[in-house]
Amino acid sequence: MAAELLLSGQNEALPATVSSAQPGDAALLDEYSRTVVGAVERVAPAVVNIDIKQRGRGTPEIGGSGSGFLIAPDGFILTNSHVVHDATAINVNVSGGHEFSAQLIGDDPDTDLAVIRIDAPHLSHVRLADSENLRVGQIGIAIGNPLGFQASVTTGVISALGRSMHAQSGRLIDNIIQTDAALNPGNSGGPLVNSAGEVIGVNTAMIRPAQGICFAIASNTAKFVAGWLIRDGKIRRSYIGVAGQNVPIPRVIARATNTATVSGVLVSAVEPHSPAERAGAREGDVILAFAGEAVTAIDDLHRKLTDDRIGIATPIVVLRRGERRQLTIVPAETE
Repeated sequence: MAAELLLSGQNEALPATVSSAQPGDAALLDEYSRTVVGAVERVAPAVVNIDIKQRGRGTPEIGGSGSGFLIAPDGFILTNSHVVHDATAINVNVSGGHEFSAQLIGDDPDTDLAVIRIDAPHLSHVRLADSENLRVGQIGIAIGNPLGFQASVTTGVISALGRSMHAQSGRLIDNIIQTDAALNPGNSGGPLVNSAGEVIGVNTAMIRPAQGICFAIASNTAKFVAGWLIRDGKIRRSYIGVAGQNVPIPRVIARATNTATVSGVLVSAVEPHSPAERAGAREGDVILAFAGEAVTAIDDLHRKLTDDRIGIATPIVVLRRGERRQLTIVPAETE
């Protein structure tokens, strides 16, 4: 009898369960899916496929491909330097299947970024987010053309911030975003997107033997570099020869050293024979100021290392073992 009552209770509950499962597909999408779909719908029309031709060494021209995305309605496209560097011809396929010949506007191997341009009407374009607002664990969505599969989408999270990696030029690129959104050859130059459909980074590399360790150049770096490339076609910059990452300044140390800034740039490496080494900078120093202006993040330091600093003796303030020190550094020109 007890078994019959239990069965009866289960049967009575079934119609309600079946009834609640009847709405259409749109209602079945969970919040995460709706977020990803919304972001992709906003950004995907601005993502392009890039095909290039390059001169081979003693061989006929060779082909290559990558991704990019429109950053302005007048045809400016941001991509990786290694996608278009030394290209003899660049062709761009936009959303909708139309193909256009592209012109190289500027190329910066030191940040692995480049700007190309197409002459086409009615172009969708993206918005670049402020990468200083990123948090580890937030959604990261990669859109690109891996292995020729156009408009492919992968998702993951921001795994880490403030990484450094070597560009093909040999220079260290700072403030790199690490993500586990899967990247493959052909994703290079495509956007890494947040849940609001804003570009937070430019996908650039993956570690081939690993699973889920991929990298993107932060959007703030991309904004700065793209602006210079569009204006001048190249970046003539100074450098001091350090690799760094953003770090907070503990309040107790800030008070003890009379430091007004809440963050600085931790020197994680000093290049041999560099201006920084000659100035006496050491691994573990935290850069607080450059040329009399506060440095709170890597992007601040990059913006201050302009061409007018080349060869000019410049004061730099560092925090070393809880003490403020002033060094004099002479930035050199990047080669």
